[in-house]
Amino acid sequence: MLSVVATETSTLTFLSVPGVSYLGSMVFIQLTLGYLAGRTVVALVLLPAYFRGELTTAYALLQNRFGTGARRFTSAVFMVTRLLADSVRLFATAIPLALITGWPYPASIAVIGVLTVIYTYFGGIKAVVWVDSLQMTLYLGGAVAALVALQGDVPGGWGSILSSASQAGKLQALDFSLALNTPYTFWAGLLGGGFLSMASHGTDQLIVQRLLTCRDLRSSQKALVGSGVAVIVQFVLFLTVGLGLWAFYQGRAFERSDEIFATFIVEQLPPGITGLLIAAVFAAAMSSLSSSINSLASASAYDYWAPLAKAEGDEGRILRAGKVFTLIWAGLLIAGAIVFIPLSRGTTAVEVALGVASLVYGGLLGAFALGVLTRRPGQGAAIVGMVAGIGVVTVFRGSMAYPWYALVGALVTFAVGLVVGRLGFAREST
Repeated sequence: MLSVVATETSTLTFLSVPGVSYLGSMVFIQLTLGYLAGRTVVALVLLPAYFRGELTTAYALLQNRFGTGARRFTSAVFMVTRLLADSVRLFATAIPLALITGWPYPASIAVIGVLTVIYTYFGGIKAVVWVDSLQMTLYLGGAVAALVALQGDVPGGWGSILSSASQAGKLQALDFSLALNTPYTFWAGLLGGGFLSMASHGTDQLIVQRLLTCRDLRSSQKALVGSGVAVIVQFVLFLTVGLGLWAFYQGRAFERSDEIFATFIVEQLPPGITGLLIAAVFAAAMSSLSSSINSLASASAYDYWAPLAKAEGDEGRILRAGKVFTLIWAGLLIAGAIVFIPLSRGTTAVEVALGVASLVYGGLLGAFALGVLTRRPGQGAAIVGMVAGIGVVTVFRGSMAYPWYALVGALVTFAVGLVVGRLGFAREST
């Protein structure tokens, strides 16, 4: 459970989410309602399907139902999405290091990437899970330390902060409007956030590989649902930090919203607390980055290399190939983060990363729903449905906020897959 929470948290939660409440209010918390609901559905529907067989990756389930083509297609979609989203996360981590050292962003990105890949390369998933758990404790402690520091730095402490935030309307947590282009509403959070969480925690190898390390189905279900409760507490904590920063800086404008908390850490806190919070930033970053590298290497080795090299079942050869893929994906993530540098101005990294992932999560979730809930559509129908779902979301993304992407993509994928299957097209045998 701790590893799941640490993986999805990343530096974006630590640095960017306070920036969301700094610029707006507490309405971001509505997403977590859907996060909990979505995980509950995954625990009841998808996890039993995983534990009914020995599956090496999340996409092996689709191979059992549809065939090799579906497995490779969904695995490829996962790889591209993870590369783009986690490149943004790696860039966000480099912000405080660049502020502290004066190094340029490319150098800061490279240092973090190299340090993370070392223990990922040698320790594998076991090292990733245990280090994640320790890192979560560290960054939560850092957030609490920031709350304590803000109590002393703002005249009147938290009583004054909450009073002024209330008067400014920044304590608003619920918005029941029906506007599809507003990202943080109750309906976008419950429905959009629910489908986003079902996709990310039910179909993304980044999370699924952790759930498959649990000793049995019951343990996996408790870890997943428990992580949903923990994430609600986390988001409340980090959004509250943003309110304190807003009161401290009196709404001052920053070039990047992700720099607000980082600037406070570097410039305002005493050395000991600064060190703790910087360590917390890197802990959050490395927990997600190591998980991403490991899951990408695992998917590459099992879903692509092993079948092509006729090494299926030879765990020794697959392990050696996985280590090579670990280095390759680490290099690609570092390069992607450097590419994002000129694109980062005027945007919140957490929203960029969630938006990128959400573009394809619906297609993945729809394909898994076809595999688990239906028997007729074949491999071709599933792939056609995914292409349609991802395509519709990409074309119409300007008409709706990103929390709706996964819901729309999943529904289109499922519907198109069903129709194509019933019409008799692309119904290869499995």
